[in-house]
Amino acid sequence: MKILKRLLKIVFALIGVLVLIGIITLWVDTIGTNYLKVNKNEPTSINSYLITHVNVIPMNRDTVLVDKMVYIKEGIIEKIADTIEVRGIQIFDAENKYLTPGLIDMHVHVWDRYELGLYLSNGVTAVRNLWGMPMHLRIKEDVNNDEIISPIFFTTGPKLTGPEFIGDDNLQLTSPNEAKEKVISYKKRGYDFIKTYYGLTEDIFDAVIEQAIISDMDIVAHPSQKVPYSYHFNPQIKSIEHAEDIIQQPLNYNLSDTLKLKEVINDFSISKHSSFSPTLTVYNNIYQMLIDDNILESEQLQFMSPLIKKVDSKAQFDRWHNTKLRDSSIVKAIKDQHDLHIKIIKKSHKEGITFICGTDAGIGVTLPGFSIHQELAFYKEAGLSNYEVLKTATINASKTHSIMNNMGTIEVGKIANLLLVDENPLVELSSLENPIYVFVKGRKLNRETLNSYNEKAKNRKNLIASALRYLENLIIEK
Repeated sequence: MKILKRLLKIVFALIGVLVLIGIITLWVDTIGTNYLKVNKNEPTSINSYLITHVNVIPMNRDTVLVDKMVYIKEGIIEKIADTIEVRGIQIFDAENKYLTPGLIDMHVHVWDRYELGLYLSNGVTAVRNLWGMPMHLRIKEDVNNDEIISPIFFTTGPKLTGPEFIGDDNLQLTSPNEAKEKVISYKKRGYDFIKTYYGLTEDIFDAVIEQAIISDMDIVAHPSQKVPYSYHFNPQIKSIEHAEDIIQQPLNYNLSDTLKLKEVINDFSISKHSSFSPTLTVYNNIYQMLIDDNILESEQLQFMSPLIKKVDSKAQFDRWHNTKLRDSSIVKAIKDQHDLHIKIIKKSHKEGITFICGTDAGIGVTLPGFSIHQELAFYKEAGLSNYEVLKTATINASKTHSIMNNMGTIEVGKIANLLLVDENPLVELSSLENPIYVFVKGRKLNRETLNSYNEKAKNRKNLIASALRYLENLIIEK
């Protein structure tokens, strides 16, 4: 008995030490992102000022308002006019540069707070995180309470999957009642949206939709292969993700099935309540992995989460590299499918389908922040005008959910999420890549500060801290 007691004491002591190490590890990681903390000693007027000599791209119409003044009051756009008289306020001379709404990335996977700075550095002033975990609720709370400098943060709950879709990152629902309970729970805990995923059978999917209506929660759908693709055109589903799922499901990998593709696009165009987030970049990155054997050692991957780089990036690279060793034709097959994705966008655009810009950043080799510019370039390649491209990451995105309606354009009453750029992006889209200033809730961030966010995130050493936060998710959700 005495030996057993000693063993238990040793075990509890070891557990205590491990818990203490975990707490210290997370604390150190938190200290590492203190550069994003809001300085409460800053003057209260920091989010109030008058911008002068600025060319405004309002994005509620295809135009440029030349040489205007914009009055920002406490982080909100108060007035836009040729002349504005305001006393006792800071004047910010824009020197005839261009002011656009901040970009919105509607499909991201956030792994730590360093990534928030990467999004801001690339002009992304709002994100929709589509793989919710407890850590995301803490980020959301700190953003909403103005504790940290960050894009405005929205998040779904954990991915809802069917009973056959196995994996530690998935939540296998086995009954309609369980599905309803999860939706109720996510609403109560503070998640913004529901994300449906692979494997949801019709009865479980129906239960999710029914409870989402009752709980007033919009659904974001990664299509389930257990129901017809057209099943996702439901008013409660506000966006459908991924162009590749059109290939994988209704086309059944038959890239030449033009009749079926026309049918899908027609169904999409009729469904006016659903937006399409094609995430072209993430699939193109499969092709990039196939043609670049050294991509994991590239400089760009230094901005990826160390945990994801070690686990997911490597697993994806190994999968496609090994496939290429067995069958070299896979390189052309993936490139052909990506090219078809571009054609789908071109055909869908002609039918009036609403696109919203999402990158699937944060997994594989798709970088947080930087990837949005590649995604926008693909829409341009598909034949959209610069104005139409910019709409996908501004006004279209903001109209997707009612809780996002207060951003996406430069209008009186909207949140002052803005970019100041050298050239007119309606002429030169690449001008969005390095904004001179980013304004998030009215707070001005200059290029020097934004560059420092990149440097802080580069080659960060927080693998264990990220793993602990993921472990927390598994313990709570499983």
